[in-house]
Amino acid sequence: MILEAGLSFFKELKMRNEHLFYFGLFCFMASIVCIFLTQTTSTKIHGVNAWYKPFKFAVSIGMYALTMAWFCHHLNNFNTNLFSWSVIILLGFELIYIAIQASRGELSHFNFSAPFYTLMYSLMGIAAVLVTLYTAYIGILFFTQSFPDLPSHYVWAIRLGILIFVVFSFEGALMSSRASHSVGAINDNSNLFIVGWSKTVGDLRVAHFIGMHALQVLPILSYYFLKNTKATIIVALLYGLLATSTLIQALDGKPILTQKEQGFLE
Repeated sequence: MILEAGLSFFKELKMRNEHLFYFGLFCFMASIVCIFLTQTTSTKIHGVNAWYKPFKFAVSIGMYALTMAWFCHHLNNFNTNLFSWSVIILLGFELIYIAIQASRGELSHFNFSAPFYTLMYSLMGIAAVLVTLYTAYIGILFFTQSFPDLPSHYVWAIRLGILIFVVFSFEGALMSSRASHSVGAINDNSNLFIVGWSKTVGDLRVAHFIGMHALQVLPILSYYFLKNTKATIIVALLYGLLATSTLIQALDGKPILTQKEQGFLE
C-alpha cells in the first residue's frame, strides 16, 4: 500500500515537472555517493569528513527541486521551463563545485585564500540569491492567484512555507558577512548527528536549516494532519518563532543543545 502510494506520487511528480524530477533524483543519488564516501575516505575539513557537506547540500537541493516541481504545477501563466532550468543550472553549479572542493580537501564556503576561490564563493552566493528571489516571486504568485481546486489550508501552508523559506534563506547572508557559521568560534563543526552543528558555541546553520525546510514541513502538516486554515496559520507562526529563537540563541553564542541533552542523544 505504501509502496503503491509512493510510486503514484513519483509518477505524478514526473508528470508535473520532468526536468526538476530528474534533477531531484540526481541530487539524491549524489547524496548516496557522498555518504558512501564519508565511510571510505578520511579527508577532513574543519574537523569533519569532507563529504558530509556535499551530502547535506545534495539532499537539501534535491528536496527543494522536487518540492517546487510539485508547487509550480498549480500556478497559472507561469514559465515552468525557465524556472526549472534556472534551478538546475544555478544549484547544479553550486553542488558540483562543493563536491569538487570536498574531493580536494578544500573549503567551498568562506574560502578567500586565492582569487579563484573568492570568485567561486561569490558566484555560489549569487546563485543562491537568484534562486531565493525566484522562489520569492513564486510566493507572490501564490499570494495573488486563486486556487479554487485546492484546499484553502493547503494553499496557506504553501504561501507561509515559501515566506519562511525566503526569510531564512537570506539568513545565509549573515553567515557570509561573518565568514563563519559559528558564533564564539571559527566554523566549529562538532559533528552533532549528521548535520555537524556545533556542540559548544552558537551555530547559525540551525535557523537556516529549520527555516528553509518550512517549504516541506508546513504543507505536509497542513494537508495530512491539520486540515484547517486557522490551525495552519498558527502552526506556521509557531514554526517561524522556532526558527527565529534558534537564530537568537546562536547569535548569543549558545549551542542548540545543552551538554546534558547531547550526552543523552549520543
